Amino acid sequence: MGSPGLEPVDNPLMTQLRLEGFLYALPARSLLFAEGEAPRGVHMLCKGHVKLTINSTEGKTFILKISEPGDILGLHNCVSGDPYEMTATTIQPCQVSFIKREDFLRFLHQHSDACLQTALQLSKTCHMAYDTIRSLGLSHSVSEKLARLLLELSADADARDGVRIELGLTHEEIAQMIGTSRETVTRLLADFRKKQIASLKGSTLFIQNRAGLEKLVGILRPCTSESRGSAMFALKRPPASVDAPSPLRNHVLQSQSAHRHN
Repeated sequence: MGSPGLEPVDNPLMTQLRLEGFLYALPARSLLFAEGEAPRGVHMLCKGHVKLTINSTEGKTFILKISEPGDILGLHNCVSGDPYEMTATTIQPCQVSFIKREDFLRFLHQHSDACLQTALQLSKTCHMAYDTIRSLGLSHSVSEKLARLLLELSADADARDGVRIELGLTHEEIAQMIGTSRETVTRLLADFRKKQIASLKGSTLFIQNRAGLEKLVGILRPCTSESRGSAMFALKRPPASVDAPSPLRNHVLQSQSAHRHN
């Protein structure tokens, strides 16, 4: 069936998913696919946000990415036939367009331009993975990782102090984004609050001293729109920077807008 309500698309791959995909709705915390499962097809996220996670043998979870509308989930697994390396779970109510693997592969065989778009999508996914590794691997401490994440989340807030942002993320989810424990995140947030750098109350992030966060990650100048480069969870980016637009921040901004309307 078709997928009414999707934004217009400008490439044959997205058009195929929009017109021929089976559109269905999922509530929050629903599973799209799980790590280790055989790929059944591709999912295009139409509305809402989905977190992509991996799990260690010790049971630890790491959030690789927060997907936003327009992202194609499970693409490389559908092409290669390899089991999913990650788990996709909705964060909020979502709409998803799904195409079976055999139908999708047949479409790629018939349309070379769609193959090019698929290669571009896979390239973006690869760059996202490199940036995530760079951001986590080159940080010297957990407090630096947390400060970097908070700067990314607040990068669209005019680089000002006294900024409030609706996150909609738990301490546990923040911990999973920077590869640490919930207890560590809670302790560091308490330390940031004590030093009047930043605080998180409920779902509201309050940036009191942006310069203090920048000092923790070694930034010597304020983040500006002109200096934006890459960010931890963005798909379209050059080499890493902490203040680029990203799907994660889009999720935060949409949550903040919904909160204001409510």
